[in-house]
Amino acid sequence: MDTTRNTVLEAWMTEHGYSSNSLAEAVNRAIERLTGRPGGLDGSSVRAWKAGRVTWPKAAARKALEDVTGLPAVALGFVPRGRPSSIPAPPQQEDPDMKRRTLVGSIAAAAAAAAAPGTASPRRIGMSDVNRLNKRFAEIIASDHRHGGQLGIEQRAAALADEALNLQNAGSATQRVRSNLYASAAAFRSSAMWAAIDGRRYDVAKAHMREAQALAEMSGDQAIKFRIWSHAGTMYRHMGRPADALAANDVARNLHITRRDPLFACLGHARQAATLGLTGDTAAVRHALGCAQDALERADPDLARPVWMAAVRDGAELETLALSAHLRLGNFEQAESHAHRSLTLLRPQMQRDRAINTARLAHAQLGQGDAEAATATAMRIPTSAATQHARVTRMLQEFGAALRATAPGSSTVRTWTEHTATWRTAA
Repeated sequence: MDTTRNTVLEAWMTEHGYSSNSLAEAVNRAIERLTGRPGGLDGSSVRAWKAGRVTWPKAAARKALEDVTGLPAVALGFVPRGRPSSIPAPPQQEDPDMKRRTLVGSIAAAAAAAAAPGTASPRRIGMSDVNRLNKRFAEIIASDHRHGGQLGIEQRAAALADEALNLQNAGSATQRVRSNLYASAAAFRSSAMWAAIDGRRYDVAKAHMREAQALAEMSGDQAIKFRIWSHAGTMYRHMGRPADALAANDVARNLHITRRDPLFACLGHARQAATLGLTGDTAAVRHALGCAQDALERADPDLARPVWMAAVRDGAELETLALSAHLRLGNFEQAESHAHRSLTLLRPQMQRDRAINTARLAHAQLGQGDAEAATATAMRIPTSAATQHARVTRMLQEFGAALRATAPGSSTVRTWTEHTATWRTAA
């Protein structure tokens, strides 16, 4: 039997990071939502689609695949039974980049054609599309927890924000769906903003912030508004602009979601405390942290919240921000105590935060005059974080300078110098 590979589906999977097995799992979940029974696909089913052995999946699988991808089956290279294929076989010698651009272009063209006015059945955008975007958002958050600050995370988040916006014009939808799509776009753009902040790319972060704020207003979503303004406060804090940081935090803290859900109030107070650490106002820091702790104790642990609030619910974020505030104030003993608690509470996948708080712990120990313990702590930070995360790299550079000033010519300094030399080799 003559089979032509479904290169359009392959291109879509490559663009969106799906393997045969992960796409099969996603489609099975969509089938369960549609029919109430789990789907029975596996990686071999998807490989049959890609190989062209199955040119028109069964109805349930086809509808589920459309829900997962947001595209009609014909836009994914499938051909209805009895209709000749319109996908030409690729030439034997073709530039790979040109092939990829052509395939991606064909996906976009097919999607646009499917949503064009005058077609027999215009595409209906629904909550399944929003749910698919929410799944991708959770993946972005997971990448941020592991790596943080990377340009690739920023670019993926920005691209997904555009994808959410493109769905607004891809077909008809209810107002509820449209509001959710704007909220998804704002969420992705806020993650792009955060990745830029974390990577110390502040001019780019400000551009993401402006777009995220506009999208959040169109969505009416209080949680994402809070996240964006709270990130803005963090950005200005990292830039050494406490007045702007406090003003941005106040916008977040005055949103009514902080009165409806004390966990948002907790985060608002804790980030305010971290910023107040820049001002040297010990009393204000202690008051803000006390308010944050009170709010955390009042929060309902079982209430459904955005995925990015997980560390706040665990108490890890409060400890992290208390650590930052006390370190800024020079309260090194209190900072060390908060550092140990934060490292205990952080989930294993939160590798970026673990590296940052370990570096802060090293600074707190050095501030108490224990150069040997501080150096041993700093040496626990993985090479990948020390060399590839802008904030961690800078904190360790500052640690090295403080160590040399504290214990010049000591064996501890030599140990640290030899350790950092291995980073250059690894890089």
